Amino acid sequence: MAVSTSDMTVADLLELLGPMPAGRIRTNPPPGTATEQDVIEIEARESRLYELVDGVLVEKTVGVYESYLASRLIYFLNEFVLRRDLGIVTAPDGMMRLAAGLVRIPDVSFISWHQLPGRRVPRVPVADLVPDLAVEVISPSNTSREMERKLQDFLAAGVRLVWYVLPEPREAHAYTAERHDVVMIDEELSGGDVLPGFALPLRRLFEESEDR
Repeated sequence: MAVSTSDMTVADLLELLGPMPAGRIRTNPPPGTATEQDVIEIEARESRLYELVDGVLVEKTVGVYESYLASRLIYFLNEFVLRRDLGIVTAPDGMMRLAAGLVRIPDVSFISWHQLPGRRVPRVPVADLVPDLAVEVISPSNTSREMERKLQDFLAAGVRLVWYVLPEPREAHAYTAERHDVVMIDEELSGGDVLPGFALPLRRLFEESEDR
């Protein structure tokens, strides 16, 4: 018989999500009882981002290097998207409701205009949006089980393309409902059917001043 998250201890949740730092799971409100309103109020009060999964608040943490990679990817995507007037690109604090009771916060997202009525960007704290492309830059505190669950949430909600960027080793994983491709440092990250024509040499994403 399935066990409700409200009946789980923090140790149980760490077993479910993987061996992440216990501090990433918020215990107030108790796991299993948290709501979307808690996500909004904590962000406004504490400037801390939490994803909501099965009534559990899991803190989203991004290190400086991961933030740097996300900002570079936003730059490359914006350059492509804006020139072609395809939609919008969001940053690592864009909270999205993928389903009832499920709030995810991709590090980077692309959302096409056809998903935005009147081409109007939502003005609400948590947007009822499923991005066309969702990107996660993997941080040291992310666990494989956590990221597998997140991938399944993205695909089940209708995200057409998911990129996982791994700082070490310097590679990326591209997922669709049908396939999983590994992109090595000397290869190109492709927009596929979501962003036809977008091709980013992965080495450019990881460039730092001493690499040039």
